[in-house]
Amino acid sequence: MITRQILDDIRAFDTIIIHRHVRPDPDALGSQGALMELIKENFPEKKVYVVGEEDPSLTFLVRMDTIEEEVYEGALVIVCDTANAARICDQRYDLGEKLIKIDHHPNVDTYGDLRWVDTNASSTSEMIYEFYLELQDQLSMNVKAARLIYAGIVGDTGRFLFPSTTTKTFHYAAELVAYDFDRTALYDGIYSMKESIARMRGYILTNYTLSPEGVSTVKLTRDILNEFGVSPVDTGQLVGVLGEVEGIKAWVFFIEEEDLIRVRFRSKGPIVNDIAAKYNGGGHPMAAGASVQTWEEAEKVINDLHIACSDYK
Repeated sequence: MITRQILDDIRAFDTIIIHRHVRPDPDALGSQGALMELIKENFPEKKVYVVGEEDPSLTFLVRMDTIEEEVYEGALVIVCDTANAARICDQRYDLGEKLIKIDHHPNVDTYGDLRWVDTNASSTSEMIYEFYLELQDQLSMNVKAARLIYAGIVGDTGRFLFPSTTTKTFHYAAELVAYDFDRTALYDGIYSMKESIARMRGYILTNYTLSPEGVSTVKLTRDILNEFGVSPVDTGQLVGVLGEVEGIKAWVFFIEEEDLIRVRFRSKGPIVNDIAAKYNGGGHPMAAGASVQTWEEAEKVINDLHIACSDYK
């Protein structure tokens, strides 16, 4: 059983460093932070670190550690919720002695010495809870870990609305809410919205385009972001805004940053992670991310999405 292999590795190392993907969402932080809390709860003698760039809007979930490169010497490194090695936040992940991948995205990039990939899981946080359940004869759960697991599941299932939500997901959620954490505060933290974001939502709903094939496109240039006082990192709250618009099969957001253009796909049916893979990205069949360097390259992305939507029945 792979969970037992992971636990054996955790037992074997004195230092454990946990990574996740760039631009973290609640599942990335939830799985990363919950695994840290589980290890600390059950192996208090071990040194456990979580690393990566922080998103200021999500620091209420878990704060990152700052460590020097030499800490990786002889360490176990675990990467959560990251399909592609290129998207691992903090590229020092390969400096440790052993590398483990825990993820629920399609296993297109088979990095790591040991890999636990379950595409049927609603989230990587759900997998962390299964890690505990399968080994609960040897592990204890605490409130901090339960809170983070629940946050990750809520985030990646869209508050249990996405098709990835299963009977098992609801069952796990029911068990997790038995722990004494403030669910209202958790929801408020994940879904509260700055006024600038609310105003940009209005801009998007007024200015999106919709093609005959069912493709919707939103381009957020640096000038537009500056006009609304929104940073690129905040735009993650905006990608789902078109999900309820009738006639849209799939949509793509382009967010202009200093050195690249971030691409975020969402879909109601057409497969989009194949397109993302062509442009330095990846993800789920219905939700994926990528990056391009120019607006000319962005037009190629749009063309690929038109073909996918046109072919979709």
